[in-house]
Amino acid sequence: METRDLILDKARFEDWEDLYRNVWSRPETARYMLWAVTDSEEEARARMERTLAWQREHDVWTVYQRAGGQAIGWAGLAELSPGIWQETSIALGPDYVGRGYGRQLLELLMEIARERGGTEFRCSARSENTASIALITSCGFTLAAAGPCIDRRNGSPYVLETYTRKLSQRADNVRPYTPFFCNLNRNEEI
Repeated sequence: METRDLILDKARFEDWEDLYRNVWSRPETARYMLWAVTDSEEEARARMERTLAWQREHDVWTVYQRAGGQAIGWAGLAELSPGIWQETSIALGPDYVGRGYGRQLLELLMEIARERGGTEFRCSARSENTASIALITSCGFTLAAAGPCIDRRNGSPYVLETYTRKLSQRADNVRPYTPFFCNLNRNEEI
């Protein structure tokens, strides 16, 4: 699966170095997630084994930057009930935020859900994660619920906000718009 700047695919063991350097060792990425920072290369290799096993059984993919092919994060989704899908995680290393990659990933996850018959998509973020909430709301999501949670890593409380958006279905008889110049013969001029 691809976006303009990213490729999503199942991880390979050799990705451990990129994921360790770009994501797992970075406290700023782990801050709003449910996982702890990985402190050593040995831990990273063991984590990669767990990642490979998890990705075999779940709709979670490693995110690769198209330019250069580095593993820079991951994204996943799950069907909560018939037609209702939720992102399970979008994580990008801090060197890769602010480039529009989060939007590309969220839009791709919604498209996957739509293709699988999804009619509603949900996202969640901690209330203090203002960057994720700004992305979610800018993509047309509205707040549906908020509730207290406890961070299992350190016992601190936080509020988890859940956002929802209806997914429009594509009609089979509607062709996507193609600009007229894409239909020109190579020898024709505009």
